[in-house]
Amino acid sequence: MKKLTVCLIMSLFMVGVYGMASAHYGMVVPSDSMVMQGENRVVKVTLSFSHPFEGHGMELVKPKVFGVMANGKKGDLSGKLKKTRVMGHTAWTADYKITRPGVYMFYMEPKPYWEPAEDCFIIHYTKTVVTAFGDDEGWDEEVGLKTEIVPLAKPFGLYTGNVFQGIIKLDGKPVPYGEVEVEYYNEDGKSEAPTDYMVTQTIKADKNGVFTYAVPKAGWWGFAALNGADYKFKLKGEDKDVELGAVLWIRFHDWKEK
Repeated sequence: MKKLTVCLIMSLFMVGVYGMASAHYGMVVPSDSMVMQGENRVVKVTLSFSHPFEGHGMELVKPKVFGVMANGKKGDLSGKLKKTRVMGHTAWTADYKITRPGVYMFYMEPKPYWEPAEDCFIIHYTKTVVTAFGDDEGWDEEVGLKTEIVPLAKPFGLYTGNVFQGIIKLDGKPVPYGEVEVEYYNEDGKSEAPTDYMVTQTIKADKNGVFTYAVPKAGWWGFAALNGADYKFKLKGEDKDVELGAVLWIRFHDWKEK
């Protein structure tokens, strides 16, 4: 297993000095995760960078890569991006019209984000999955990102309380005992954590890189597996560590009674 870089160690230091540190999350959130017959076929996908539970946004410059993989084929969507605002900061949005049944994986590779508080660069390879018109084949396919979470349960059509499992991968290989940060997208700002310790929950994968989490509340949840890169970037002539994040966003739904 890769050792934590100075970047991750600095995160722990900041917790000790200033209290509980907030987790950063790349965000790729669609307007709908399950498009059914007769519904609007245009999915609006919003890309941002934030602390999703606390509602603290950060600037997201236009991503290096934004695309979709459907039926095994990738398409570049960067030309569709339009600037918007999320949590008071620069974000991006794109409309995507779904024309046929299938599973659509939207993914983003942002440009490196410099975080002075942690003395490192952050790159969060972020994705989400949308299913359309009854086709649910291929939901466990890999996009082929530098690092990504490969789901072991369908990443859509999940009830609140369902257990979700995924595999952390880096360079196509499982990450044994990797850490995953889990956070709720507190979109309306109405949810409040009992303590700061519960804003971001942290779990560890097993020796095969598999992690398990049961979601307690309906809504969008982000899973972020963090690893130190095996390379550095220079800043003002100094080598700086790079944090690589594999981020997956999934929506969970409450059970409805007639």
